This record gives sequence, C-alpha cells and structure tokens, in this order.
Amino acid sequence: MKNQALLLLICLMAGSLITSCRKDNKQDNNEKAAISNDVLAQIKAKGFSTQHVHPVNGGYLVEGDIFLSTNDLSKKATYNKVRVAKTEQYSTNNLVSALPRTITVRVVNLGSAFVQGTDLAIQRYNALGLRIQFRRITSGTADMTIQGFNEGPSGGYITLGSSGFPTDAGDPFNLIQMNTNPAAYGSSPNVQYVGSVIQHEMGHCIGMRHTDYMDRSYSCGGDPVDEGDGGVGAVYLPGTPSDPDPDSWMLSCSNGGNRTFNSNDIIALNYLYQ
Repeated sequence: MKNQALLLLICLMAGSLITSCRKDNKQDNNEKAAISNDVLAQIKAKGFSTQHVHPVNGGYLVEGDIFLSTNDLSKKATYNKVRVAKTEQYSTNNLVSALPRTITVRVVNLGSAFVQGTDLAIQRYNALGLRIQFRRITSGTADMTIQGFNEGPSGGYITLGSSGFPTDAGDPFNLIQMNTNPAAYGSSPNVQYVGSVIQHEMGHCIGMRHTDYMDRSYSCGGDPVDEGDGGVGAVYLPGTPSDPDPDSWMLSCSNGGNRTFNSNDIIALNYLYQ
C-alpha cells in the first residue's frame, strides 16, 4: 500500500519478535558497519533478508519493519505458509489454539479515534464467522491490550504501530502499540485509517505475515526485497487468482487510507480459523 506523499510500512512479527510499522526502508551505512557477520548469518538463517538491517535497543530491525531480539536470533524459526496465487499469505508456526475462542481486547489511554478504530476492526473480523471472535472490554485484564506511545520521526522513519505473533502456548500476542504522535496519523486521526492499521496488527497477533513478503516493492515501491519464507514449502489454495493481489489487508505498506479483507484474505483466514 503506497501513499503518493508517504510510504507507510505496516508491520509484523512474532511471539517475542516485535514488529513496528514504519515509513521508507533506508539504511545508514554506519549502522550496517556496526552489525557483525555472525548476526547477519543468524538473520539469514531465520529466513529474513539481510538488506536494510538496523541495530535497535534489544535487537535488530530487518526489512524495514520487523524487530528481532538478540535472544530470538539464536532460536530456530519455522513458518507455515498459505499460498494465494502469485501473492502469498502465510502464517507463523504458532497459531491461536483452543478454538472456538473469544479474544478480549482492551484499549487503554487512547483517544476516541483509536477506540472507534478498534471497534471497526473487531466488527470486520467477527463478520467473517471464524472460530476466533473478538470482544472489546473496558476493565479488567484483556487477552490483547491496545495502548499508545508517542514517537516522532527519526532518521527518515516513523513508527505507526507494533505487534507480535502468537505464543508457543497458542495464545494471541497480547499487545498492540499505536503511535499517537501527530506525524503518524495527524492531529485528528481518521477512524477508518486507524482501524485498518489495528486490523492489520491484529492479523499479526493471530499469526499472519505480510501478503507480499516475496517482493515488498509491490506495495512499498523501491527495490525488491524478499522477506524470506523460513525455508518451508507452501500450501496452494485452489481457485485463487493467478494475478497480483493489490488490496490485501496484510500488504507490507499502507496508503494511509481505509483497507479491509479482500476475497483472498478471507480464503486465507478461513483456511486457518474456520
């Protein structure tokens, strides 16, 4: 998803791998020089690209928007994919289990646009009739908390939000963070835009990776970057189209507007959770 004014990368990552949504994917040469060959080898072994690797607090940011902690780099990664024609929707090895299941969601200390955006995302998921349902609560401990942080642009990037993958125990990732800085969503955030980003982040929390992992330039522009597939095969879904899929809710980059599930997204979610 590409904005003519800005490239807004929508995120990914997993379990203890935290993802952040960012603009652009430039890399500073000084940062690259500070990364050892051993670390680059570990990143490659996990199935991720070694282009545009940035050292950050506690780990490394890869492919512009994926956080890998130093601890997670030493663990073996295995990913299951769901193939949808020339674009691929695929999941992490960990999915939400103990189905059917209602996942509670609580919005903490965020403005009305984020609350309404959460309700919009929940409505869209629940309308699919999956064995996963979502319900927003206003008190108590939720399965998934949505909270804010305030971080302006830095080094040509701005983080829109972050999330992770399901745990080894089959629970959804429990935290979505949304950037409240005006540079991220403006001083008066659009509910449909915010809701679309939350919807995307919820997709990561239940195990979805980016649709265009094989070529991030498809939605982000710039040079082709392959996120890697973790070295596993793909499960083709019969009946899906053979043409590019421009409207998926799990594309790497956002156009800053409203985006929900397309027909292929629904096929992928039904395959995993119906």
